[in-house]
This record gives sequence, C-alpha cells and structure tokens, in this order.
Amino acid sequence: MKSNEFKMPVFGVGPIYVITCLCLTILGLFLHVSGFLSAGECKEGKIFFFVIGFILILFGIYLWIQAILVEKIDKKVQENELITTGIYSFVRNPVYTAFLFIFTGTLLFTANYMLLIMPVIFWAFLTILLKHTEEKWLKTIFGEEYEIYSAEVNRIIPWFRRRKNK
Repeated sequence: MKSNEFKMPVFGVGPIYVITCLCLTILGLFLHVSGFLSAGECKEGKIFFFVIGFILILFGIYLWIQAILVEKIDKKVQENELITTGIYSFVRNPVYTAFLFIFTGTLLFTANYMLLIMPVIFWAFLTILLKHTEEKWLKTIFGEEYEIYSAEVNRIIPWFRRRKNK
C-alpha cells in the first residue's frame, strides 16, 4: 500500500553522491598526472585498463539512458510510483550505478593500481548513503511492496532478479 504523506525528492541524494565522487575522481586523476601515485602505474597491459574503462563508461551511459529517458524516472518519482520494470528489474539504482561505472571507467584510463581502491570507496559511500536516506523513504512510501522488490533486486550492481520463495 502506497503512502502519499511523504514525497520523494526528484533528485534524491544524487547530487551529494555525484559531486562527491566527481571530486574524488578528479583528485585521483590529479594525483596520477602529478606523479604522486607513480608506484601504482601499470607498465604493461595498459590497453586492458583502457578497454575495460571504455566498456564501463559505455555501460554507465546505457544505464543512465534507460533510467532517465526510457523509464522516465523523474515523472514517476513525482507521481510517487515505484519502478520495478525495465532496467529497474536488474538494479534498484541505475542512475547512481551509471555514475559509479562512468567514474570507475575514467579512473581505469590511468592504468594505475592504486586508484582501484576508488570504486570500492564509491560503492561503500553509495551503500551507506542509500541505506540511511532513500531506502528509508521508499519503505515509508511503499512498505512491503518495496521490501519485496529490494529483496529481489540488487542495490547497485546490475544482476538478474532473485525470486524469493514465500
């Protein structure tokens, strides 16, 4: 049952997450370019980092397009509608995941092992942020419907839907 007493903000915690991770990505790139992280530079196999980085960026763009343009998340948030179809049947937060992948892909272009900690930081920050904000809001609005959905669909990493036995 949907509670209309509380309205989700259209942007949620997105600006906090995206701006923080953008700043961390820029800092990582700056440290790499400045030579502070030279001990972590990969001397061979840079093409591997580049290819994986490029794939992650493309996949991030795909997720963003699916969530924003195809599923029209902004309209559905304004209408207090829970989206569980399309890309949202593979990941509960495709917009945030898109930025995680784009920032990670960008960092992979440096081919620097020391910067591989950054995606873990992005993931942990997003997990903590969502658990203490949007997930509480969604439970307030959608109750059991959201709890069932969150048990079946991963928070950040896209994966096939898990069906729970009742």
